[in-house]
Amino acid sequence: QKVVIAKWVGKKPSIIIMDEPTRGIDIGAKRDIYDLMNELTNDGVSIIMVSSELPEVLGMSDRVMVIHEGRVAGILDRCDATPESIMTLATG
Repeated sequence: QKVVIAKWVGKKPSIIIMDEPTRGIDIGAKRDIYDLMNELTNDGVSIIMVSSELPEVLGMSDRVMVIHEGRVAGILDRCDATPESIMTLATG
């Protein structure tokens, strides 16, 4: 995962889409990826992260878009994104 991310970061993108960036990796590698994501956003790169891990979503996101049955169910700012509000949108 980190090698693939490093390859794209080297291209100096303005937006990166990360689909389950920490799935199947150990906790140390997760921390490295989170640190890299924070560095990128501090440098002005936008990241769209797809994740099924709710704690990861809540910990890493400025905004959360919830999709239910293929449609946008809602968009929450960080201050409004709670496990309850996300699950309410996700379950329709």
